Amino acid sequence: MAAIVTGLIPILRTAVDATTTYKCRSVWFGFLCIRLVILFLAELPFTKLDADFTCNGTRDSICTRACFNRHFHKPMMVAWNFIYVLVILSVLLMELFASHLRTLAQKRRPQVDVELQEKEEAQAVSTDPSGRMVIDLHRDRGAVCFYLLSISLRVLVEVWFVYVLLSWNLPALNSGPYECSTDVCSELHVCVVRAAPEKCMSVYALASISGMIIVCSVLFCMYSIAHYLCNF
Repeated sequence: MAAIVTGLIPILRTAVDATTTYKCRSVWFGFLCIRLVILFLAELPFTKLDADFTCNGTRDSICTRACFNRHFHKPMMVAWNFIYVLVILSVLLMELFASHLRTLAQKRRPQVDVELQEKEEAQAVSTDPSGRMVIDLHRDRGAVCFYLLSISLRVLVEVWFVYVLLSWNLPALNSGPYECSTDVCSELHVCVVRAAPEKCMSVYALASISGMIIVCSVLFCMYSIAHYLCNF
């Protein structure tokens, strides 16, 4: 639980203490928080995966470890954490762009009130009553396209994550038993993974939250294209 709190603090602080905001910004940071919590809970059954892998008559032997390496030859938790970092980067990409627009808006502030009113009509950044700058996607198609690019990258990362879960990890967690024969130990061994259903449930949970994010992102892209680019 301490790890969850430690990870959530910087995400929530960034989401709350922003000087520039844009459409659905809080939604993406909310997804980051949910992903972090689900990722932490999903990794709990895998903390002692090597100890949960047992072969007949060869427990803690070199044959069991060789069978373990052959059976789990594709990464799990490291891949999950790396892909989560990529998701964070896709969100921070828009944050950097929003910071860039805020900097440009501050540099372009005119010194005369009349010029200020004229430029506010053409600027993509306005100020809300609380003092935060808001990116107006109706005024800048370039900002819309960059926003859609960051969301598209997020969708690609999430699709890749679902592929890793369902094609790499889930087949390795079948209830077994597995027959194993390696170069180290030529005899045939029968191996099983303990608590396989619980581990499969972790994979399903991660795939479900990624599927939800993909659906929401695609729907928002369709809405943005229709509303901001096509003016429907």
